[in-house]
Amino acid sequence: IPVTAATATLDPCSEAALPDEVTKVNDLMREFDDYSKLASSTPQGQLVQVIPSMQEIRRRAESQEAPACLRDLKVLQVNHMNTVIEILMAFMSNAQSEGVTQGIAQARDLHMKYDIEVARLLGLTPVIPPTVAPETPAPTQP
Repeated sequence: IPVTAATATLDPCSEAALPDEVTKVNDLMREFDDYSKLASSTPQGQLVQVIPSMQEIRRRAESQEAPACLRDLKVLQVNHMNTVIEILMAFMSNAQSEGVTQGIAQARDLHMKYDIEVARLLGLTPVIPPTVAPETPAPTQP
């Protein structure tokens, strides 16, 4: 009887494997972010040229296999992508600016939560930019 060596399968959620698993998910987010930046500087009438690429990235993200420990990260990723695509489509169809503004805020919030989850998974401390307070005039001296 031939003897075969047992090979251990590395747990994808182990400390050693987790960074590579996060990178696989994050690579799609970075690609999507590149298109988001492009879309933000694309004239409204030309967004139809950018949105299909973003939808394709979103489809790849939805079908990408990921370990259970990345479930929350994947949910945040896909929700962010869906929100951005929906807002761009609404903007393209001349939706009310208030709804677009709210959608942009929601997309930013989802991306921030995604970034925080990446940091948590990798054991990093996220750096969250401070909110900008409205400037108050300096008191005048008599």
